Amino acid sequence: MFQSRVSVAILMVIATVISRILPHPPNFTPILAVSLFSGAYLTDRRLALFVPILAMFVSDYFIGFHDLMPVVYGFMILAVLFGKQIGSSLTKSFGFTVVGSVVFFVLTNLAVWATSGMYTLDASGLATCFTLAIPFFQNSMAGDLVYSGILFGSMAFLNRTVFVAAKQNA
Repeated sequence: MFQSRVSVAILMVIATVISRILPHPPNFTPILAVSLFSGAYLTDRRLALFVPILAMFVSDYFIGFHDLMPVVYGFMILAVLFGKQIGSSLTKSFGFTVVGSVVFFVLTNLAVWATSGMYTLDASGLATCFTLAIPFFQNSMAGDLVYSGILFGSMAFLNRTVFVAAKQNA
């Protein structure tokens, strides 16, 4: 069973890197989904933390590193910990995906507002920063829901069909 979890982890890293490198709508990526899924299904906590961080680091190596890396990587660690609360619940995976998308939007845009120099450090600058980020939020939410649906939905399907059949034949 451990080998199959490691294989899943390797596949998730590869798929995440490819999905971030290939052309895609801005912020339509599987990073949150992979972080939540890793937390939910990879029982080894170190592996669960390592998978999304490695995927992000490798893809950032090709795409380019950026000033928000500490915020983004810190959020990914938080998302893995959120994932530990999901278990195999599709309802919880949906809820944590929506909450995660919102938290990511708020944290990263606060960081952009506070550190980029692009906005005045007052309520007007904060409002402008968040307003201009709405199109990116829409893509993030859509990507997070699509990729979480694929990962958690696929695992639910496998748990109901393939893994049940394997246990019956064992």
